[in-house]
Amino acid sequence: MRPLELLAVGFRPIRLALAWKICTVAVFLVGGPILSGEAVRAWQEPDEKPTPGGLVAATRWSARDTLSVDAVEPGDAADCLAGLRWEPSDFPVTIETARRGFGQWLVRFPSPRPSGDARVDLVAMEWYMPRDEAGQVLTGPAVVVVHESGRNMPVGRLVARGLAGLGLHAFLLQLPGYGERSAELADDPEQFLGALKQGVADVRRARDAVAALPFVQPQRIGLQGTSLGGFVTATTCGLDDGYQRKFIFLAGGNLHDVVLKGQRDAAKVRQRLENAGFSEQQILDLARPVEPLRLAHRIDPATTWLYSGTKDDVVPPSCSLALATAAKLSAEHHIEMPVDHYSGITYLPKILGEISEVMQAIPLPNRP
Repeated sequence: MRPLELLAVGFRPIRLALAWKICTVAVFLVGGPILSGEAVRAWQEPDEKPTPGGLVAATRWSARDTLSVDAVEPGDAADCLAGLRWEPSDFPVTIETARRGFGQWLVRFPSPRPSGDARVDLVAMEWYMPRDEAGQVLTGPAVVVVHESGRNMPVGRLVARGLAGLGLHAFLLQLPGYGERSAELADDPEQFLGALKQGVADVRRARDAVAALPFVQPQRIGLQGTSLGGFVTATTCGLDDGYQRKFIFLAGGNLHDVVLKGQRDAAKVRQRLENAGFSEQQILDLARPVEPLRLAHRIDPATTWLYSGTKDDVVPPSCSLALATAAKLSAEHHIEMPVDHYSGITYLPKILGEISEVMQAIPLPNRP
């Protein structure tokens, strides 16, 4: 197996420590001027302070949904929105002590579309805080990171640590079935695809949860997703313009085509479904509720970036092109890289640098 395949954005398990070492090498070889030594150290060194930012576990903040999907839509888009939306309400946001090495805090808030499983219905986000040279937590932009389908979420965590090292608050949202939210769903392809509907709602509510937290500039909150997380991100972008900037990595539209035609890890999922007796039509029906193309016309092309691989055999390039076309992304906002689904990791330092620049450039409102 090639070294970069150890970072596969797929279903197979991976040792986080090994993935971390490999990507750190990639940062130095590929990142060059993008990341300073201080930024790289900020990725690698877990926080030693018992109360980062002076916060205390179990502190509670009040947040409210800003979801806005009231625009009149034709039949299919209206049906899709009806299946994803919820009635906005107030909700609590709390923090817990994070596991060592997985952020400074674990942010918790209730899912807006509960499944009935208490563990799954309490959303978890790993909060990675940026610091200045004196070790003080910075106030600044934030990005909600939606991880790939790998059980240990190694790429998502690399992204979150990297963004924190570049001065952004990063919140790795654990999708239903991952991390603190149980693990059984990730082993069952049928439940796994069904849970993505809840995941889309969780990702959208995460924007309002993050806006309620200290140190975060609520006018500068972005969204980033990789592979599976990229599909969830794309569908979330179609709900409304809640996030100021959106970044989709190695994903696209026609989710069912990934399952039906994708190679390697996608092929393993397909085999599991086929072994369970699922037909092609049933697979399409499972993916349809969260299909990005159903809402792609609602995506703002000026605030959305798509990074795709021209040699990707897990997410076929046709899937990425379909999303770019439907969302009317310009060439500057659809960045095509000469990589496959796994070697795309070598572009990560450059992409994170671009995300940081875009987020820092969002203008803040004038204050009297």
